[in-house]
Order: sequence, then C-alpha cells, then structure tokens
Amino acid sequence: MRPVFSAAEMRALDARAITELGISGPRLMEAAGAGAGRLIAARFSPIKGRRVLVLCGKGNNGGDGFVVARHLRARGARVKVLLVGRRAEVSGDAAQALGRWRGRVEEVVTAAPSATVVGALREADVVVDGLLGTGLDGPARGLTASVIEAINESRKPVVALDLPSGSNADRGELAGPVVKATLTATFAGVKRALLLHPAAACAGAVTVIPIGIPDAEVGRGIETWLLEEADIRVHFPARHRDAHKGSYGHVLVVAGSVGKTGAAALAGRAALRSGAGLVTIATPASQQPIVAALGMESMTEPLPETSAQSLSLKSKERILELASRSDAVALGPGLSLDPETQSLIRELIRDVGKPMVVDADALTALAGHLDALDGAPGPRLLTPHPGEMARLLGCAVAAVQADRIEVVRAVCARHRVWAVLKGAGSVIGAPDGRGFINPTGNPGMATGGSGDVLTGMAGAFLARGIEPLHALQSAVLLHGLAGDLACARWGEEGLIAGDIIETIPEALRPRASR
Repeated sequence: MRPVFSAAEMRALDARAITELGISGPRLMEAAGAGAGRLIAARFSPIKGRRVLVLCGKGNNGGDGFVVARHLRARGARVKVLLVGRRAEVSGDAAQALGRWRGRVEEVVTAAPSATVVGALREADVVVDGLLGTGLDGPARGLTASVIEAINESRKPVVALDLPSGSNADRGELAGPVVKATLTATFAGVKRALLLHPAAACAGAVTVIPIGIPDAEVGRGIETWLLEEADIRVHFPARHRDAHKGSYGHVLVVAGSVGKTGAAALAGRAALRSGAGLVTIATPASQQPIVAALGMESMTEPLPETSAQSLSLKSKERILELASRSDAVALGPGLSLDPETQSLIRELIRDVGKPMVVDADALTALAGHLDALDGAPGPRLLTPHPGEMARLLGCAVAAVQADRIEVVRAVCARHRVWAVLKGAGSVIGAPDGRGFINPTGNPGMATGGSGDVLTGMAGAFLARGIEPLHALQSAVLLHGLAGDLACARWGEEGLIAGDIIETIPEALRPRASR
C-alpha cells in the first residue's frame, strides 16, 4: 500500500523533513530535481544533444525546474530555460536553485505567449513543465494559462514535475487548462490528482522520485492510500485439505424482479466464482424458475411478490430467516423501484443482523433515508456509482466527481459504513476516515452487470469471514483485476459482465501462478 498525498499532507511532510529530520529545503529540492533529471535522461536516452525546454514558474515548482535544467545540461543536453515571470520575483529555495543554474534565463512577461515561447516549443525535443505545483488553488489564469495551452498545442513530449501544471493536487476535476504530460515525475509520493480522473489522464506515466525522506516518515499522518495486489493476498491463504462447502461461507443474494433476473444470477455466480461455499438467491416467486435456470450451482428461494412481480413486504420474515442461516447478505441487484419493494429494502437494511452489501436498487431505496444505516445491527458495505452517490446525497453528479475522496470519506464517517465510489480509480472509504484508491480495471468494464459482479464478490468475501474493509478492498481490486484479465483475452470492446466472472478464479490466483 502506497501513500497518496493531499497538498496539505505534502506541505506537512516537507515541514517535518526540515524541522524534525534536519533536511533543508534546498536539499529536498536538489534531490527532487536530480531524480527527475535522471528519469528524463533515461526516458529520452540518449539525452546528449537533445534540445530540452524547461519552463519554470516563480515558485518551488520552478525551483525544481532549475535543478532539472542544471542536471540535464551536465549530461550533455542542450537546455533552454524560460521563466514565466521576472527573475526578481523568484524567492526562497527556488531563488537558490535559480542562482545555481548559472545559465541564461529568458523572462516571459507578456500577456500572451510570445514568439519566444512558441518558437522555443517548436524547436524543443522535450519539454519540462515546472510552472505550477501542489500549491495551486483554483484554475491556472492569465499568462500561465496561456503558456499551458501553448504547451498542449505544441504536441511535444512533456515531462511534468510533481504534477501537470493546472491540476488541483487534491481533486480529479479540470477547472481550467492543464498540461497534458507524457510523463510525470512526482516527488516523495503520489498526489491525489494523479490517480483521480479526468485529471489523471493528463499525467501520462507516473514515477515517484524519492527525495531523501525515510519511508516511515513519508507514510506518517496520511489519510489516503493506493491499494496494491500484495495488500489483499494475505486474506486468501491456501485451502486446507479437509475443507468443505461450509468452510467458505454461505451468501444470501436478495435480488431480481421481472425483467431483471440476470442481475440476480450474475451476483450469485460471481459469489460462487469468488470462492463462496454456498449461495442462495432469494427472488420473487414468478422469477425463481428463470433464476434457477441461469445458475444451477446456486440454491433459489421463491418469495411473495407484488403485482409488479417484485419482492413484497410479505417476504420480509422469510428473508430474515434465510439471513439467520447465512454468513452474509448481498441486497439490491435488479430488485426494482416498486414502492413496496423499496420499503422492504429499507427494513432489511435496518433489521438484518449479518454483514450486508447494499447495491443498485437498494441504494436507491436509501436516497432520503440514510438514517436506515444508523445503528444497523451488522456491517454495511455500499457500492454506488457516481449517479447513485449523487442520489444518496441529494446533489449533482458533478459535485460527487469533483471531490471523490472527500465525498466517500464523509459518507463513511457519518454513517459508520464502508463504501466504494465506483468508476475509474474507484475510491474506498472506511468509518475511521481513511480512503483507498484502486488501481485496477479498464473502460471495457463499463457494461451492464459489472456492478452486480462486484456485489457478489464482496458478499462472498464477507461470508468467508474477511473483515469488512478488507472484504471490500479485495472485492474492488480483484474485480478490476478480473476485468483486466478479461480485457487482455477479449479486448475492451464487447467485454461483458460474464467475461469478468469467468476470469475471477484467475484473478484470485497469486501473480506468480498465473
């Protein structure tokens, strides 16, 4: 698991390094610039003779750029430095780095990119973006914004220092022009914007450059982490030779209605492919034969239904009985928006004592009724996509997407639940305020039924006794990994939810055995 920094966390780390560890600001800047210089030299080898344009701002990001320029020139690159601003306006550590450059610096101070900027971009083989760093609050404006647009129009390879200029370090939104980088050399640790879309798409390949701060200190006080495959493998030890179906949990899937039996079947099959020993699918009586035919390995339970062929309130007692004999419940896929069914869902969320995954139509039932989560007798794992999260919170989807990490953390802390906000770079939240970003998955998984698969996987991991946070982390990471394996086999176009299910067993195998 790797730390993911907010701007405030990065400032705090720099301050601790200086005041507690005795690592001076200029020394940190030197380490950052030297490391970025080595990365650029390796990426664009041979660097000797290449024309490198370094665009610097007046702050510390520009200071990093001056250090990079010095190190690349020492390696034989033909380096040109442009300062967006006046030399006299550069101060602090950046001024020291500028003084050590000892080369020509051309000032860019006109209201729009001058012929100097455009001409330099035209002549460059590689562009280094050292305009703006993590301190940006709001969109890039004025001259800097114009320079960013000129960089993008040049279509030259760009290496961004720390993060692409114009990015808000904490968010994935694009509030203004942002440098579209080929490569980002980020310092000490990954910044949130490098993992959150659409901003992440501007970062290109991301490499973390150590700057001399011990690893233990780097991770101190961090609230958000990047999941890695190794983090979840400990929850899947080798099976004992005397294991039986009862050893790996019984999942109750409460799902389905007329026309939506596929959602129930997908969730049930995904639970089985994820290692659950037993799966029972509880579904409206009229739909039970269809669900049974779609998944012969699952048990099915026909339940009382409404006139709309969805679950009725009369089914509650039987569901509670079934839940008492199960280890976890997956609630929601294809249950419908029928008002009576929606009322049933809320009562089940309040009353079922077992760990529960809440998805799809069950999330809709919670809109305006989040209090149903408060005091629930068992852990609740929520799996909304951005539209569902927006309905839960009564806000616009854009507001959710603008600050994905903080939205998830707030919901989890307020209602003492675990939740994943699905999408590119899915964000997982825990009741203690921690957030986690998932690196797996691909656009081919944007297909009907993919969420039902995730629900079944999370239910299976809960049923085998994995702690709620680790069950959700494992389900999200392995769901994405299964999608990546399916994509490698069939491609993004035409990928379907069933393909993801079929690659779950492969995803569950450790990397070395695939």
